[in-house]
Amino acid sequence: MINVVLFEPEIPGNTGNIMRTCAGTDVKLHLIKPLGFSLEDKYIKRSGVNYIEHCDYTVYENFEDFKSKNEGIYYYLTRYGKKPHTSFDYSNKDEKIYLIFGKESTGIPKEILKDDLEHCMRIPMNSNIRALNLSNSVAIMIYEVLRQRDYLELLREEPFKGADYLEK
Repeated sequence: MINVVLFEPEIPGNTGNIMRTCAGTDVKLHLIKPLGFSLEDKYIKRSGVNYIEHCDYTVYENFEDFKSKNEGIYYYLTRYGKKPHTSFDYSNKDEKIYLIFGKESTGIPKEILKDDLEHCMRIPMNSNIRALNLSNSVAIMIYEVLRQRDYLELLREEPFKGADYLEK
């Protein structure tokens, strides 16, 4: 099972986009409080369109609450990571993994990261920016894991207009 964890997300539009991506990829979302918005927020609904109802998500009071209820391998996305995100092997479909992302303004606290430096990673980029947008980073990571797992049961053909739509 693939899981995405948002530690104290602040921007509703990012979380709405992530909810939509999770809904479309059968990835469970975990939200750790405090949230910088209400889940009823119009921005969440606008970003997630009408797909949020298909997102499997759970909200936790804090990181300790999350950890006490979720066992598996934790991977931390941080600009301070020294390994690229592609250097890990996510191919074991039986492994329960958690891709943990920090809040937009400050990331994941050092107190959390320092306990598992082996699983801290970074999406490579140049020095023009500090970090990529949170929802883009989540999508990059989900699809790297899915690629290594041969996209699991996801559709490989367009389901609404048909597989041969372009040939018609």
